[in-house]
Amino acid sequence: MNIKTNSTWELMRHCDPQGSVRSPLLFLIYINDLAFTIRKYATSVLFADDTSIIISRSNVTEFKNVLSLVINDIVTWCKNNLLTLNLEKSQFMQFLTNHQKIIDTQVIVMDIVIPNTTSIKFLGLLLDNKLMWKAYSRELAIKLNKACYAVRAIKSLVSLEALISIYFSYFHSLLMYGIIFWGNSPVSKDIFKIQKRAIRIIANKCRCESCKHLFKRMKILTLPSQYIFSVLVFVVENRDLFMSNRDIHSFNTQNSFDLHLPSTYLTFVQRGVLYSGCRVFNSLPAHIKSCSENSRHFKKILKNYLIEHSYIFNLIFMVPCIMYQFL
Repeated sequence: MNIKTNSTWELMRHCDPQGSVRSPLLFLIYINDLAFTIRKYATSVLFADDTSIIISRSNVTEFKNVLSLVINDIVTWCKNNLLTLNLEKSQFMQFLTNHQKIIDTQVIVMDIVIPNTTSIKFLGLLLDNKLMWKAYSRELAIKLNKACYAVRAIKSLVSLEALISIYFSYFHSLLMYGIIFWGNSPVSKDIFKIQKRAIRIIANKCRCESCKHLFKRMKILTLPSQYIFSVLVFVVENRDLFMSNRDIHSFNTQNSFDLHLPSTYLTFVQRGVLYSGCRVFNSLPAHIKSCSENSRHFKKILKNYLIEHSYIFNLIFMVPCIMYQFL
């Protein structure tokens, strides 16, 4: 049966057909000025139709006033642009250090109370309000354990090369996501144990056997080495975010070409990519540092160096420096 039907043409005034190729571009253009609306008070992070607003104030009263202003401006902007906030999916979270107390406040938008939360999903990463990454590590561990099971299930059916390929396409892709943020947190040691289990499964070794030679033989970076690699690539590809010591002073010292460390005493700030990136880069051998102008060549030399040495991150974060030891 061949039935042909035709719908009548209608004039579209405020939308674009669903699934249209141009829809994402037009939507981004449409909401482009939202960030400028609140830039005096807050920082906005836009990704497609997800919008995150970051407000930072040291004074509690000022924080509450700015929060109220930002909410009013966003509501007004949405009304003027014929958009509706999805309040059911909106959440409010306060980032705190271990010694800070949570600010007692409620976020009310159009008579609806936005729930306070201690963890939130942001672009696939589960953030907690103290950036300890415990919730994310539990979620990641479940996914990686499933990947280990998948590798174990097909181990007897495919070759070693195929298993390594499956490792990179399944396990490694999960491990890599957002590693520059959580890779040097205390919970990363639990993820590292799962990675070693996966390597032993691939190599058909018992769980008490050392993995050092297995990582080298398969040319796979350990989790700590992968963190170091990812952070250093970020540093090299974003040098405009970092200053060297010679940018701070004009003295011709031994470390004048090293990156300048941001001034901070907070441990959770020191775990951040900007601080850790400077630390790790300054610890590199001179012959690797000298290649940092050529990103492609730098990645190749750095990866070979890390595979050869199989470094493991020292997870004692109370010390003021980054240390390494052999696996």
